[in-house]
Order: sequence, then structure tokens, then C-alpha cells
Amino acid sequence: MGMKFYTVAIALVLLLASAAEFSEAAMYDVTKYGGKADGSTDLSQALLAAWKEACADPASSSVLIPTGTYALGQTIIQGPCKAPINLIVQGTLKAPINTSSFKPDAGWVAFQNLDQFTLSGNGVFDGQGTTLWGRKCVQSSYCADLPINLRFSFVTNSMVRDVTTKDSKQFHVNVLGCKNLVFNHFTVSAPADSLNTDGIHIGRSSSINITNTHIKTGDDCISIGDGSEQISINDVTCGPGHGISIGSLGKYPNEAPVVGVRVKGATLTNTMNRIRVKTWSASPQGVASDLHFEDVIMNNVGNPILIDQE
Repeated sequence: MGMKFYTVAIALVLLLASAAEFSEAAMYDVTKYGGKADGSTDLSQALLAAWKEACADPASSSVLIPTGTYALGQTIIQGPCKAPINLIVQGTLKAPINTSSFKPDAGWVAFQNLDQFTLSGNGVFDGQGTTLWGRKCVQSSYCADLPINLRFSFVTNSMVRDVTTKDSKQFHVNVLGCKNLVFNHFTVSAPADSLNTDGIHIGRSSSINITNTHIKTGDDCISIGDGSEQISINDVTCGPGHGISIGSLGKYPNEAPVVGVRVKGATLTNTMNRIRVKTWSASPQGVASDLHFEDVIMNNVGNPILIDQE
């Protein structure tokens, strides 16, 4: 068990080392492709044009979104690319308030089928969810028609660092089918009354490392779904929010087990729960095992440990 988490730590070191290579990489600036930091012109076409050229570069490359405020429509950034690639977001990207034209289940910004990818730059992905919370959905509903800020699907050997997701309309981050993906110095920012805005949701992924991350939101800070293995959460602050959750599990038959979750050095403040394992009522048989929680500090936490059914 210990060796598997050492492997995650080694992967983090290797990713940090590889990130240094981008200082030598070719730079593709979206403003050279028609991108405008005027807060109203949709950046998506300029971003995808820059990404297409960078992705085809046989050497390491970077796509740059400089400082400024940009409007950004629904965008799918995908590979595979020919070499390691970095998206440097220095500006603030704002999602449309009206998302009726969005493709379903694609989210606002999606990253798909990428290897050796880095998202960085101290930028902000602003989902502008404040206009919709509680209006398009009620407290008890899933709000499935609202877009997730950032989707990572089938991304491997990659890193997300020094980036903020703000006021998502639904989950802030969804991780699906990923392996060896690191979140480092990552920030989630939303108020306590934001509905169904899980900070980072992980499903059917392995070797996911979340470290030095700060999460303030209206739902689970981190939620771990079925098929997740070797999830390492270190030095994370959570609150407001609902804590760190395994589940909900058991919604469907034959779900893959959750195996190997380690939470160490977390601080939870003003959260509904600390650690929760939750399943759907009348759920089929499932397994969550090898769960470890160490050195977790709780300040004004409602339920320190909760195992329940919804």
C-alpha cells in the first residue's frame, strides 16, 4: 500500500521537473490568433486555433492566455498531442451566463485524451454561477443541465497547478478516467450557499494527487466516486463546504470499488461534515476499502465522521 503512494509522490516530482522544460518551449499566444481581452469577444476560436498548432508541434509547446479578462464559450481542448504541452492561463476567463446552447455533458471547459499536459498560470476560470444558484435548481435536485467548470477526461501523467476555479454553475472539477493527475496549489472559490458545487469530483480514475489545495464551496470539497483507486489528498484546506466524501456510491449495479484513499494534513473549517462515506438507499452491494485519514484538523465541524445512506 505504502509503495503505491510513494509512486504517486515520485510522479509529482517528475511532473514538476518536466514543467521546467516549458520555459524553453515554443509559445503560442492566443492574442496572435485574434483573441481579445475585452471581456465580451468569445475567445474559444482563437484558443482552439492556437491549441491546434501547439498540439501538432513535435517539440514541447505552450499556449498562452495573457493577463486580462476574456469571455469564453464552451470549449473542448483535446489530444493526443505530439509532445508535452502546457496551457498557461494568466487572465480571467468568464463563462456565458446563458448556457442553453452548450452541448450536454461536455461542461464549460473540457480537457480530453491528453498526456503530459500542464495547466498553470495563476489564472481564473469564472463560471459566473451566482446568477443561477437556486433559480434553475432547488436544494434537493442534481442540476444536471448546468455545466461543470472544468472536466478532465482520460488525461494522464499531467498536472494542474496555480489555477483558480470560481463560482461554477455546478461541480467545479470533474475527473473521469484519468491516471497520474496532480492538482497542486489549486484553488476552488464559491460561497457556502452555492448549490451542488462539489470542488473536485473523482470517478473511475487512479493515482490522483491533490496537494496544497484550498477549497471553499457549497457542497463536498472533494468527492470520490466509484472506480477510484490510489487517491492521495495532502495539506488541503476545506471550508465552507460539506467536507471530504467517499460517494455517493451504489447508484448503479456492478460499480467498481473504491480502493486506497489517503487523506493527510487536511484542515476543515465551518463544514457540514469532516469525513463522510455515503451510499444511495437500497443500493446494490459495493466496496470501499483501504481508507486512511491522518492528522486532520477540525474547526466548527458538524459531523466529524459520518457513514450513511441518502
